[in-house]
Amino acid sequence: MPDIFNNTYYGNTVLAWLIAMAIILGSFIAGKLLYWVMGTTVKKLTAKTKSNLDDIIVDMVEEPIVAILVLSGIWYAISTLAFSEAASATNGHLMQFAIIMVVAWLIVRLLDALYEEYLVPLAAATDGDMDDQILPLLRKGSKIVVWCMAIIVGLNNAGIEVTPLVAGLGIGGLAFAMAAKDTVAYVFGGFTIFTDKPFTINDRVQVSGFDGVVTEIGVRSTRLKTLEGRIVTIPNSTFADSAVENVSLEPARKVSLTLGLTYDTEPSAMENAIQMLNGIAADNADVNENVVVYFSGFGDFSMNITFIYYIRKGASIAATQNTINLAILRQFNAAKLEFAFPTQTLHNVNAASAK
Repeated sequence: MPDIFNNTYYGNTVLAWLIAMAIILGSFIAGKLLYWVMGTTVKKLTAKTKSNLDDIIVDMVEEPIVAILVLSGIWYAISTLAFSEAASATNGHLMQFAIIMVVAWLIVRLLDALYEEYLVPLAAATDGDMDDQILPLLRKGSKIVVWCMAIIVGLNNAGIEVTPLVAGLGIGGLAFAMAAKDTVAYVFGGFTIFTDKPFTINDRVQVSGFDGVVTEIGVRSTRLKTLEGRIVTIPNSTFADSAVENVSLEPARKVSLTLGLTYDTEPSAMENAIQMLNGIAADNADVNENVVVYFSGFGDFSMNITFIYYIRKGASIAATQNTINLAILRQFNAAKLEFAFPTQTLHNVNAASAK
């Protein structure tokens, strides 16, 4: 064996360093091989089963298991080298902490998969909206619990005393609450949404200049999909402090039209126009019965008819208005009822008369 392999660096020979590096490289290769086997062979086997649970488990655990395998190889490689007692203890604590974090990652992925596969379809199948609102909170809350527990266990295994740290959090709780008063306001706003229920998921609301459909209600904020298709995240405190208009709860959409006819329209023609409007509304199945049509007054340029109707809940507002407006245009044109437009009469006054 050449003497170069017997040279010592940082307490270990070159050969020992090379063996450790080979073990680490081998762990990466083994991890890559395991990932390939799970992606080709194992997934094909689980795809043949009737249940989706095994497919979900394999899909979610493959990456964390590969990470654990690689970390274990690195840990073993480091253990073959000679370090001081303090350095060895530190390396061990770091590796334990890393493995615990990977295990937490694995658990979170499994929870996410089970949530999407089973809980979301179950909530969608129910009639109420309460489960649709609670499930996102449970999803986020379970993740927070898992990560907090992992950090506490990891720090404890790393030799860090966790009890004084937790006690210190209680002492600094007041200062933390003062610094996070906005976040507390957001949380209380979310609590208000769940208790007062000004809206639920899939409701269309108008608040603070935004108009959109509620897609998610979280602990801190609520997401709207605006009519333009954009996603807007609004702090929950906004809903507690601002007026919220729930468009989805309206029993019917009110539409008010003012139709101006020319001043040469005969009284009988005006009566005919009013009858036409009542008939147009009665013939449309998407319009409620409480229709109001009346001769509302004499304007500057026209004699006005006010036409108020209500579109039934669930009907297409745009399509109904389009149908009504086209019917008005056709029938008024057929009856030779002329719509007025702004006019101005100019009188020619000669200079002598002006004097």
